[in-house]
Amino acid sequence: MPTPHTRAYGQFCGIARALEIIGERWSLLIVRDLVLGAKRYDELQAGLPKIPPSILSARLNELEAAGVLRRRVRAELDAGLVYELTQYGTELDGILLDLGLWGARSLGNAGADDVLTLDAAILSLYTTFRAEHAQGVQISYELRYFGDMVVHALVEDGVVKVGEGRFPGADLVVDVTLGAALLDLMSGQLTAAAAVRSGKLAIDGDVADLELFANLFHVPAAPEPATGIVVH
Repeated sequence: MPTPHTRAYGQFCGIARALEIIGERWSLLIVRDLVLGAKRYDELQAGLPKIPPSILSARLNELEAAGVLRRRVRAELDAGLVYELTQYGTELDGILLDLGLWGARSLGNAGADDVLTLDAAILSLYTTFRAEHAQGVQISYELRYFGDMVVHALVEDGVVKVGEGRFPGADLVVDVTLGAALLDLMSGQLTAAAAVRSGKLAIDGDVADLELFANLFHVPAAPEPATGIVVH
């Protein structure tokens, strides 16, 4: 579905075309925030607090013109106009998860101005979930961020379902901060026992279930920094 684009690369290449559609600043994050469902304009703006309104409107128009998303008026009186991914747009789901896992390998400590949104927290669990390690496993987790943002994950025989809110009777409750403790646990740099013993993570439940969490939700080791010029 070619569309005119003022920032074309001038290459007959699928990768170049993909970047023309979603490579502009903020575009892919808008897609990320629509992966979990339709959103109103103000909901998108809340999930991207640093985006100027003019840029958000421009990116929405560009993605709509490219067939990635569409506008729809919900029947509910309080919903109004919402944006949602088209079938073409939903095909980015797997690409987004793979890209998120690739990027997570280079995450360090969060900056002072960095935010973790609800959608990002939910997608991070989908991104890092290893279905092959969850065969025959049935367990529920509740992760509490900053005390007011809560996400739960239900693992049932190789499948994970992640959502907003508390999960009554969860097998393990984890208090998480925006620091790197949870990421260190998921990347194997911090053991579950050490995370709890040091107070970097507080749990309500068995530390063995935290070890299982680190096995089910895993971030590969970070790439090694370059040490010099490599001559081929």
